[in-house]
Order: sequence, then C-alpha cells, then structure tokens
Amino acid sequence: MAIELTLLSRSYCHLCHEMEAAIAPLADEFAVRVAVLDVDADPLLVERYDELVPVLLHGETEICHYFLDAPKLREYLLGLK
Repeated sequence: MAIELTLLSRSYCHLCHEMEAAIAPLADEFAVRVAVLDVDADPLLVERYDELVPVLLHGETEICHYFLDAPKLREYLLGLK
C-alpha cells in the first residue's frame, strides 16, 4: 500500500512552499505521495494547526511543522517499510 503524507499549507505562506519543495526528494526516494491541503479551507484544521503551518502529517501523526526535519522524516519513512 502506498504511503500518503499530508502537508497542511497556505497559498501565501513562503515556509509552506519551502517545505513542499524540500519534501520532494524524499517523497521521490521513498515513493511517497504528498497531498497538499489548504488549512484555511477547513475550520477544524485552522483551529488545530493555525499557528503551526506548514505541518507535515501521516494520518494523525505530526512529523514536523514550520520547517522540514529531513532526518526525522527519513527515519519515520524507514520505520514504515
């Protein structure tokens, strides 16, 4: 089964764009799909993650926020294999 991560993002957020670009090489390496969701489109997401965006999730598990923690993501993905 393919792994899907979720990036909670905002269209005007430079940190969000930077995290999305930083994730791409690891997503390619591990054949991971990254779904980018606009946090502002869902009031519940805004309530929970507003000040933490960008946030990288796997299901309900928060992997990192603000900046990509590449070593942590790599370790997490290796643990899923």
